Order: sequence, then structure tokens, then C-alpha cells
Amino acid sequence: MSTFTKKEIKNTFLEMLEDMPLNQITVKDLTKRCGINRNSFYYHYQDIPTLIEEIVTEDADAIIREYSSIDSLQTGLQAVLSFGSEKRKAILHIFNSVNRDIFERDLWKVCEYVVTQYFRPILKESSLSEIDQEIVIKFYKCECFGFAMDWLNNGMVEQEQAQIDRFCEYQTRLFSLLLLQ
Repeated sequence: MSTFTKKEIKNTFLEMLEDMPLNQITVKDLTKRCGINRNSFYYHYQDIPTLIEEIVTEDADAIIREYSSIDSLQTGLQAVLSFGSEKRKAILHIFNSVNRDIFERDLWKVCEYVVTQYFRPILKESSLSEIDQEIVIKFYKCECFGFAMDWLNNGMVEQEQAQIDRFCEYQTRLFSLLLLQ
């Protein structure tokens, strides 16, 4: 029953986020809509930010599991953009709230994962020092995160595949230049 209650709280919360901004959702309204008492909510979660953190972390971990290998920058960027696209309105409500940091932290985690998965094998074969390899990974992690943040700041408007491909093409060229030095 406990797992069912947690799942119901999460699903109901996400449904509410599709309809209204985060600052309009209260524990009282959430529990009423779930058909549970407030004590049941507080048994599972300390507060709404704790609920948000669990949902966002689970989504980030699911993307990491789904993309067990990254074979191109395009695949990596698609993985990052998929982090929010399925629950667009809910994500935007979280992103535009005081709890934005929860979402950003897990987005950062996804960016780090996809960049590391793609670049680590390539960098191992390069003549770059360990320190330089870490710098390259940090650079591309920031690039990936910045691309995703720009997408979020623009309301998660559907990215044209051509734009994503061009971005990745430029990043690949830049990476090639780094390896030549």
C-alpha cells in the first residue's frame, strides 16, 4: 500500500503541475485530490520540494539507464533534451519556481553522464594529459548544460533536428582541433 500511495502522490502532483504553477499547489490540495489524509503525505515526504526532488531524480536516473551508451554528440544531446520533454508543462512550472535548483542539479547530472560516456573512451586514446581530459569533459558538460538551459529558458520549444545537428557538428570540429594540439 505504501508504494501505491507514493506513486499516487507523484502522479497526482504531476497532473496538478500540468494545470497550474507550483506555487499554487498545496499539500492540502494535493492530498484532497489524491484522496488521502495529510499524515499519509508527510509519512512519505517532508514537504513538496522533497517530492519534487524525488520525481526529478528518478527521471534523471531513468534517462541515464535508458542511454547506457552514448555513441555521438547528437545522441547525448537528445538524451539531455528528453530529460524534460515528456512532462513539458510540469518541468517548466518547476523550472520557473523557487525550486529550480532541484531540476538544475539533476539536469547537470544528466549532462555530466552523457558527456563523460561519449568523451571518456575517445580521450583515453588521445595524447591529452589527465588534467586536459578533465578540462575537455568539463567544457563539454557546460556546453551541453548551456544548450539545455537555453532550451528551457525559451519555453522548451521543439528544437529543429538540423539545429541540434549543426551544434553537434561545431562541437565535433572544436573537439578535433583540441586533439590536434
